[in-house]
Amino acid sequence: MTDKKTYYWFKVMEWFAKHWGCHQMADRSFSFGNYQCPLCARCTGILLGEIVGIILAFITPSYWQTIFLLVPMAADGITQLSGRRLSTNFLRLTTGLLGGYSIVTVLAFVVKAVISRFA
Repeated sequence: MTDKKTYYWFKVMEWFAKHWGCHQMADRSFSFGNYQCPLCARCTGILLGEIVGIILAFITPSYWQTIFLLVPMAADGITQLSGRRLSTNFLRLTTGLLGGYSIVTVLAFVVKAVISRFA
């Protein structure tokens, strides 16, 4: 029988696995004491980047600068997936932050375009 804290931690892990789609690999996740973060380092970065992007959604760089911020995350993920090199959790977190911010700001550009089109 597990204690209540561990039970709820497992529920959080299950929720993020189901709704976020994160692989939750232990070696690619941060840990706090005996508890693994419910998102891997890259997904944590993406989520944090999206939160920052929502806060700063209408204070954005140019469209192309925003698209360029996706490049580091894509390069890190592709080179790691292809087996050319190993990434670190800090690099995954950093590129995830840039990618998450970029995703939200690109969506902000789309919303602005739609609003200006119909306004």
